[in-house]
Amino acid sequence: MNYDVIIIGAGPGGIFAAYELLQHKTDIKIAVFEAGHALNKRHCPIDGDKIKTCIGCKSCSIMSGFGGAGAFSDGKYNITNDFGGTLYERIGKKTALELMRYVDDINMRYGGEGCKLYTTAGTRFKTLCIQNDLHLLDASVRHLGTDINYVVLENLYNYLKDKVEFFFDTPVESVKIVAGGYLVKCKDDSYTCEKCIISVGRSGSKWMEKVCRDLDIPTSSNRVDIGVRVELPAAVFAHLTDELYESKIVYRTEKYGDMVRTFCMNPKGAVVNENTNGIITVNGHSYEDPEKQTDNTNFALLVAKHFSDPFRDSNGYGESIARLSNMLGGGVIVQRFGDLIRGRRSTPSRIEEAFITPTLNATPGDLSLVLPKRILDGIIEMIYALDKVAPGTANDDTLLYGVEVKFYNMEVTVNEQLETCYPGLYIIGDGSGITHSLSHASASGVHVARNIIK
Repeated sequence: MNYDVIIIGAGPGGIFAAYELLQHKTDIKIAVFEAGHALNKRHCPIDGDKIKTCIGCKSCSIMSGFGGAGAFSDGKYNITNDFGGTLYERIGKKTALELMRYVDDINMRYGGEGCKLYTTAGTRFKTLCIQNDLHLLDASVRHLGTDINYVVLENLYNYLKDKVEFFFDTPVESVKIVAGGYLVKCKDDSYTCEKCIISVGRSGSKWMEKVCRDLDIPTSSNRVDIGVRVELPAAVFAHLTDELYESKIVYRTEKYGDMVRTFCMNPKGAVVNENTNGIITVNGHSYEDPEKQTDNTNFALLVAKHFSDPFRDSNGYGESIARLSNMLGGGVIVQRFGDLIRGRRSTPSRIEEAFITPTLNATPGDLSLVLPKRILDGIIEMIYALDKVAPGTANDDTLLYGVEVKFYNMEVTVNEQLETCYPGLYIIGDGSGITHSLSHASASGVHVARNIIK
């Protein structure tokens, strides 16, 4: 065998799997294959001046490369079993939390020291939310910020680079079973290993589905989250973000009984583009450095859609809605909340006259032409509900960017070691459909590494 372990994907799951393997066995031969660039070569060309919108790079530096899609996120590590995935269903709640805290300790040692740990424990906002039919989920949140998150990844890479063989800009085409292990085929060469860890993230969901079909690995239908990113003056949510930073709030709509939730809150942050399989969607970042902070806070409002037989292509459904937004707006569409509820499209002049400056250059338009009525009705209901605990959320000038889509892989059947029906083939991170966050994905990598060493 060329290697003891091959890891496909250099996101948080792959990084922490490699790190943990080396803690127990320093002479282990590890290779990491990553479709994207090395960390220092990950640069989005959008500068807001010469290049204002996505130009469709062959490899999106926001979504792929060392650090995965989380490299330029706002670096929030949510230590909780209440959201972020269902890892605890495989390995137990206690073990899952212990692994997340272990990952947090490593992040602190590799550059994150001094970053604040927020918690919802004992907060008065839990009562305030319940009184208004909103539900604040429990969590401890370590916020690194996009800038410190990059430093942590840089330090982890410097530790790993001389001990692990990295293959950047090297997409894996297929994984095959061979005597004694696995054959990993790339465009120009093939490599063998005794153990194989697949950690391809959400952006690798289509590739993951193909591997599962080729190897006949059982999967089950999953969901897609569709919604918008809300941007408003930071003062509106300051009383929440100053104490909690990330407030995960869930609301059940009166009209349909659907669940709508806040996601990825970025106090004094910026709204950004994402390119997933050639489709432009929206996300948000925030920074620890005060000089990089803005006057706005942004967060997503997402509606989870679960599909039943015979329909199984939940990601395809989300992609079709995102493509419609791209077709109408040439990318991301932005609309004032006041224009949306009055049934009119936003125009450049209406956006310009608003009492808020957008942090993303998006096309003014009409989200009601893009989002299904049921989803849009739920988002509007949620905005009015949030206005009760954060007055000003439902102001006319609140900006809605669309669409935001969170794609989930078909949930792959694995055991409590996160091992497939093939001994030595592990599937971890968001590509497994089991984890949906930085903390859970990182913890899954540590868990698998310890089982391999065992």
